[in-house]
Amino acid sequence: MSRIGAFEAKTHLPRLLRRVQAGERFVITRHNRPVAELIPFRPRDTTRVQAAIEDLKAFQATHSLGRFSVRDLIEEGRKR
Repeated sequence: MSRIGAFEAKTHLPRLLRRVQAGERFVITRHNRPVAELIPFRPRDTTRVQAAIEDLKAFQATHSLGRFSVRDLIEEGRKR
């Protein structure tokens, strides 16, 4: 993944967008520190998202924390 300064990215945005559309990825930096990634757009795969939700629901139905709730565990963790 190539690194490019913010000023250069602003100056050459149309050219960068063509390269990103062709599959390249860039890290945009400001003062040599990464601040953003410029990556090709990927449409959301709603079928995979829905399948993941269903898997989580199935997991939740078959697993238990016993007598504890998630809130109890969070509070116990804060005490330590």
